[in-house]
Amino acid sequence: MHVAPRTKFGRVINEIEETLIALILGTMTLVTFANVVARYVFNTNILWALETTVFLFAWLVLIGASYCVKTRAHLGVDAIINLLPAGGRRAFALLSIAACLAFSALLLTGAWNYWAPFAALPMLDGTLKDQAWYEVNDVPMLDFLRFIEGPMNQGEAYEKLPRFIPYAALPIGLFLLTLRFVQTAWKVVTGDLDRIIASHEAEDLVEEAAARADREG
Repeated sequence: MHVAPRTKFGRVINEIEETLIALILGTMTLVTFANVVARYVFNTNILWALETTVFLFAWLVLIGASYCVKTRAHLGVDAIINLLPAGGRRAFALLSIAACLAFSALLLTGAWNYWAPFAALPMLDGTLKDQAWYEVNDVPMLDFLRFIEGPMNQGEAYEKLPRFIPYAALPIGLFLLTLRFVQTAWKVVTGDLDRIIASHEAEDLVEEAAARADREG
């Protein structure tokens, strides 16, 4: 279920997210297709194709998860909450949001502590481990990113892409997920929502398909 943003700023952010998701998915498709052609037509292999696809898939999943929270596209069961009055539905929604926030906050904490050493940043307990020199296995270093070699790698050239770049999907994606849960919680508190999933979406789709079948039959 797609929920249109109310403000111009919200619409712009929405378009950026949708465009980014489409670009990631399109790039994954192109890279995979090119590797298949290279392997079966030219009997060679694009060494960095698989690793690139894995990294892009991680970005797609994490950004997509937060986007689906915002648009209420995640699956859910509302058989019980539909039997409750409005106050009860909001109470269950807040309970669900609290559980989701606790879970996403734990994931965000772990994601930051895992990623921070690769970016030479302190972990949440203040521990600093400089692992910015760690590189990925196959993806080559991009020339337009050479400027980071001075501050991040003491002037030494990267042969492969530094890990902190693709691994940034973890803190960024989970921060967005946590933020979306906070936004959803606010909508429940203010009365804009009484649940965190779309109501009867599956039933509506079934009824729409049945109606279409009747018209065509």
